[in-house]
Amino acid sequence: RGTFFDRNGELLVTNRPGFTVSLLPLTEPISPEVIARVSKLINVPVAEIQKKIDAHVGFDPIRIKNDVLPDIVTIIEEQKDDYPGVVIEVLPVRDYIYGEYAAHVFGYVSEINEMELEKRKDEGYKSGDIIGKFGLERVYDKDIRGVKGGDQVEVDVSGRPVQILGRQSPVPGNDLVLTIDKHIQEAAERAVDEQLAIVHANAAAAVVMNPQTGEVLAMVSRPAFNPNLFAGGISTQNWNVLNNNPFHPMDNKAITGEYPPGSTFKIVTGTAALAEHKVTPQEKIFDSGRHWIIPKTNAGGEALGWINFQQAMAHSDNVYFYEMGNRLGVDTLERYARMFGLGQRTGIDLPFEAEGLVANRQYKKDNYEDGDWYLSETFDAAIGQGFNLVTPLQAAMVMGEIAANGRRYQPHLVQRIVDVNGNTVRDFQPVLLSELDVNPGVIRQVQEGLHEVTKFGTAAGVFAGFPIDIAGKTGTAENSQGRDHGWFVAYGPFANPNIVVAVIVEQGGFGSMSAVPIGRRIM
Repeated sequence: RGTFFDRNGELLVTNRPGFTVSLLPLTEPISPEVIARVSKLINVPVAEIQKKIDAHVGFDPIRIKNDVLPDIVTIIEEQKDDYPGVVIEVLPVRDYIYGEYAAHVFGYVSEINEMELEKRKDEGYKSGDIIGKFGLERVYDKDIRGVKGGDQVEVDVSGRPVQILGRQSPVPGNDLVLTIDKHIQEAAERAVDEQLAIVHANAAAAVVMNPQTGEVLAMVSRPAFNPNLFAGGISTQNWNVLNNNPFHPMDNKAITGEYPPGSTFKIVTGTAALAEHKVTPQEKIFDSGRHWIIPKTNAGGEALGWINFQQAMAHSDNVYFYEMGNRLGVDTLERYARMFGLGQRTGIDLPFEAEGLVANRQYKKDNYEDGDWYLSETFDAAIGQGFNLVTPLQAAMVMGEIAANGRRYQPHLVQRIVDVNGNTVRDFQPVLLSELDVNPGVIRQVQEGLHEVTKFGTAAGVFAGFPIDIAGKTGTAENSQGRDHGWFVAYGPFANPNIVVAVIVEQGGFGSMSAVPIGRRIM
């Protein structure tokens, strides 16, 4: 199976030799007594072994358990007469060198199951094959799986090898050169883990991208899992620990977690308001702490007085953006949200990506007994609450579009696929998905407003003295299940952006307190 390298050629995922217990019922069926003996030795249920035997066709060994301990090998080898038809094979075992590192990106491999085999039997897969189940291992399985080799072996009546009659050499799978930067990934994981401990939270996600290409430089989801647990067949105990964790370590929250975007959505609302000429950058709106039509307030009831667009963006003023929602209406808000790519999958080369949700009239009509749309719901939508849901990757994409002057590139994790000789089989170039249909001056005004966030606004304290000029946006998303979720999206350097970061801390409280420190450490 092909290996994974980071963008700078550092090895991340490889293979190592491991012992596999197999059955070789060439002359006569394996007796129930031997099956029971093997079952007890390797801790695999008799029914599971029998199922593999019943499903087996051809003359290949029936692989029962991968990556067993040397002690088990010794017992079988030294007590051969007690294990007729049982053989030990040395086969490659997937090795995720750094354990939990980038687990949700790499994914994991495991033995093909009956349902998968039924779907893919015409593609050359057989019972006992190891396939990608999650992450890049799943998406690029055909590219990296290679072709198995094997020996044609003469055996005696007990199934013991006598001599090798022929040998077919394996064909290595292709390697993946990723867009991931090992050191940025390490920094992102460390920043997330340390901040989770500080704010006493249990779950988070972070995405780091190049907005000019769509290349993903790092992707973090917490809690995580160790994909090595699956390489040799995960134990029931380990599976139950992962499956019963209330914070879902098997979910890649960066692409499957759907959260209210909170004030990060003001990027969309602000762009729409300027582009539709509902406000000018200079117009000032009076913030008394609550809106004059519907008494919705700022966080903590704060009142900022007369403020313009950039001041409202810098201080994340709700009253200002309620008024923008009032002037725009929900239908225009929906149109701009979709223009930014929200409410649809980004197309990243990972499985199970969520679509998110854009607040709209039809959704409410289809899903609620009272299907009428109210102005208060438009107000909520304008500040990223209500029905709006985004993934952290989508949040990064929105910020990336502003950083790239309105261009939206497809996010991807693989730079190129290379064969065993290092020749490029496939090269992945940036794919431009869309461009914002707005005047460039509108984007510049939004950029300046986001720049103010780290200079004088909600992220200024954390970024004081930071050596790189950064634009950012904090967000705090209401959560009915506990503390609010904390958001931060940012890009830099401001004049020539080559990095975008999106961070969410589940139940972390205010984004300025929980998520901004992570963004600073990554950048």
